[in-house]
Amino acid sequence: MASGGPPVYRGRIAPSPTGHLHLGHARTFWIAHGRAESHGGVLVLRNEDLDADRVRREFVEAFFEDLRWFGIRWQEGPDCGGPHGPYSQSERRAVHQEAFERLRAAGQVYPCVCSRKDIQAAVRAPHAADDEPLYPGTCRCRPVDAVPAGRPVSWRFRVPDGEVLTWNDGGQGSQARIAGRDFGDFVVVRPDGVPSYQLACVVDDHAMGITEVVRGADLLVSTARQILLYRALGWAPPAFFHCPLLTDAQGVRLSKRHAALSLRTLRDTGAHPSELRAAW
Repeated sequence: MASGGPPVYRGRIAPSPTGHLHLGHARTFWIAHGRAESHGGVLVLRNEDLDADRVRREFVEAFFEDLRWFGIRWQEGPDCGGPHGPYSQSERRAVHQEAFERLRAAGQVYPCVCSRKDIQAAVRAPHAADDEPLYPGTCRCRPVDAVPAGRPVSWRFRVPDGEVLTWNDGGQGSQARIAGRDFGDFVVVRPDGVPSYQLACVVDDHAMGITEVVRGADLLVSTARQILLYRALGWAPPAFFHCPLLTDAQGVRLSKRHAALSLRTLRDTGAHPSELRAAW
């Protein structure tokens, strides 16, 4: 890159090996692949394998096969290496922990002993904008040394209630979410010590030099959370591009439970990637 020129575009795809990829994943990853190519940039593949209870080695091997079959190519990843490895999140715990310690030292996080059941009992219903109930702040003012002994402890990020988080989304246009209304204090480290999606995603996207995050529109609220983490850690956030979600014939968004629409099943039944893409 010439001195003073624009930064090289760096995008990423980040499959989680907890099941087979479906057609919705394929469309989002295809868009990410296309945007990296159109910018003459680099596409990174990151294996988001932090959920040890659900991750299976066979799903890692499957997503490599399925993505290649679909025509997606990447330049950095667990299979081919690169300058920003390791590319599996389970091997990046030290850098996640370092970021968490920075947040804790700055007083941005606090320990929480509430279970999901406790939170659901304290609120009337899950928050409409997200799958996660709005945290009622039960542990927000509890002194650290007052955490009951023997209780599992997660760590939550303290959001600035009432602040409006805005960004211009490449796929969805102008966006705004209000901290404390659209989302509450959120977990950054789980009781088992594993970093949450929010923290690991921010830390790894920053460390890997990602300039644009392409992902599904179901993660728009997560983007508002992550903008706060970028700011708390003193990092500039990347650009964001959220893709519309694919749905089934009943209008339900695709998930890994839709086995009939998994890339593996479609391939085995003779489908061709170009025909699947043409339907979009």
